[in-house]
Amino acid sequence: MQPVILVDVMDTLVYNPFNREIPDFFELSPLELLSQKHVTAWSRFETGEIDEAEFLRIYFADGRAFDHPAFLDAVRKAYRWIDGAEPLLECLCRQGFEIHALSNYPIWYRTIEDELKLSRYLNWSFVSCLTGLRKPATAAYLNAANNLNREIEDCLLIDDSIANCRAAEATGLPAIHFRNSASLREELHRRGLFH
Repeated sequence: MQPVILVDVMDTLVYNPFNREIPDFFELSPLELLSQKHVTAWSRFETGEIDEAEFLRIYFADGRAFDHPAFLDAVRKAYRWIDGAEPLLECLCRQGFEIHALSNYPIWYRTIEDELKLSRYLNWSFVSCLTGLRKPATAAYLNAANNLNREIEDCLLIDDSIANCRAAEATGLPAIHFRNSASLREELHRRGLFH
């Protein structure tokens, strides 16, 4: 039986603007931005605890104002496929794999969908803003398997975070650490999952 594929989105399928475009928008280095952001705003936004308006209001620890529409537009324009990710997903779909997103991300996943139409290849089933669960929490993995009516070992996680992969494997969920699309293709082939 083919495993159900649970795939991370940011930095696995889709380019993440956090390291370049977002700091550039504020004319800060990535380290400067990290030091000035509100400590918990992003994680609370990712789990749906706060909405977009509140997230933007408290984005900086000092509460400074900035152009919210221009910021959101800069984020939207930065989304693009990771090299090789779309054709690989297309091939997996043709082979009949069931694919679900298992992603730590806020409501902005809808913007990604509008821009890139990932739903041609996967279901946006387990996004943290919908489930309230973030990797690497064990509950995030168990929740996905339970909702799919699959044993945890009958699923497969693909994620760019080694910490998320190790936590998944500790729950019995097989995982592949994503480095690039070519190495992922090779690993899937090695496991007999890609032809």
